[in-house]
Amino acid sequence: MNVVQTNEKIDKSRFRSFHFSLIFWCFFIILMDGYDVVIYGSVVPALMDEWSISTVTAGAIGSYTAAGTALGAVIFGLLADKIGRKKVIMICTIMFSLFTALSTFAGGPVIFTIMRVIAGLGLGGVMPNVIALSTEYAPKKIRGAIVSFIFCGYSIGAIAAAMFSKSLLPELGWKPIFWIAAIPLVFMPFLMKQLPESANFLLSKGRDEEVRRILNRLNPEEPLAPDTVFAKPAKKIKGSPLVHLFKNKLAQSTIMFWISCFSCFVLIYAMNVWLPKLMIEAGYSLSNSLLFVVALNVGAILGTIVFGRLTDRWGFKKVMVPLYFFGAIALSAIGLTNNTALAYVLIGIIGASSVGVQNISNAFVSQYYQPEVRSTGVGAAMAFGRVGGIFAPTFVGILLTMNLSAQMNFTLIGTAALLGGIAIIFVQEKYAHYRQENSTETEISSQAQIPVMQNSRL
Repeated sequence: MNVVQTNEKIDKSRFRSFHFSLIFWCFFIILMDGYDVVIYGSVVPALMDEWSISTVTAGAIGSYTAAGTALGAVIFGLLADKIGRKKVIMICTIMFSLFTALSTFAGGPVIFTIMRVIAGLGLGGVMPNVIALSTEYAPKKIRGAIVSFIFCGYSIGAIAAAMFSKSLLPELGWKPIFWIAAIPLVFMPFLMKQLPESANFLLSKGRDEEVRRILNRLNPEEPLAPDTVFAKPAKKIKGSPLVHLFKNKLAQSTIMFWISCFSCFVLIYAMNVWLPKLMIEAGYSLSNSLLFVVALNVGAILGTIVFGRLTDRWGFKKVMVPLYFFGAIALSAIGLTNNTALAYVLIGIIGASSVGVQNISNAFVSQYYQPEVRSTGVGAAMAFGRVGGIFAPTFVGILLTMNLSAQMNFTLIGTAALLGGIAIIFVQEKYAHYRQENSTETEISSQAQIPVMQNSRL
């Protein structure tokens, strides 16, 4: 009888068309997620004029949406354990696509906010499950790079939102920009067919034949023998998975991840919702202000790709901490310059230090915890982070009513980057799951070499 360890088989797999398909569809989903989040910030000035709402009300709408994402991360994170990650991803994608498009039929801020909150539930639920699914199937050697690359889709979507807003807003208004968010609904049949279900979930439900087909796609040259038996995943841990994030000396790191995620989402939502308005307040035109959104997300993409790759060589902390601190410096400096080119560079650094850092953090958190609580770990961190997303839009809206200088506004936002960098410093990597895996592999390798050395002496 041939017993196969599924996770080990996936870890050691080579990059195949299966991985390309998985990355493509996960990238597409996250792209539309990013588009959906950023379009509100791109059209805020137009909505404020059309509905005669204040900056505090506009910020509150952004905060309510973020509250929906926080709730969605928790609800759909738990639901994924019961119905599978694939179904949850499909449900969440339909939710945020459909209700973003439907929000254009709202006649005022109240119905619009309700639609945005429902869309937020989907936005919050889709991201941690895409992280967990892509982490599970990525080959171990390039896992961090793959997960980080997928989340570049968020920034591509944000750039698309800014460019469509710049092109369509002056002539057609804000509604067509929201209709574009319905594109994923067209591709749902393809998603249903191409997106794989979690192998561990399938094994837990006794659906071994489906796992066999997936592993054969991962290694078509060496199909599994008919008598292959799959080692069952570890039994579900007793008690609440959330409690296990604080056991085995993980409590400090768990809290630090939550603080870091909170800080990152403060930066992300402050920039996504208010960057155009903040730059208008700093003296730039609406057209230029929307281009700053592009610069922000170009920086996020470069930060994710370049620094995400460096994490495989240097480790997560040595990359994330300096990025956070550079972000704090850039935010403090942006209000001091009248040079447009320098402003674009500083905004790009802020993008790398907010969205880019969060993309890297997603890979960090997903690999830090053992598989049995990985989904819970990612979901909990992002749910706590969403509290920062709830706080940021209203906070910045209030700042804008205080008639502070542009430098002071950006400096106060930049304190979040400083807090995030300090939190990551206190994450204890020595207790990470990937460190334990590496120690086990080294020990096994050493034990295997002992007989060889003894034989050589003989």
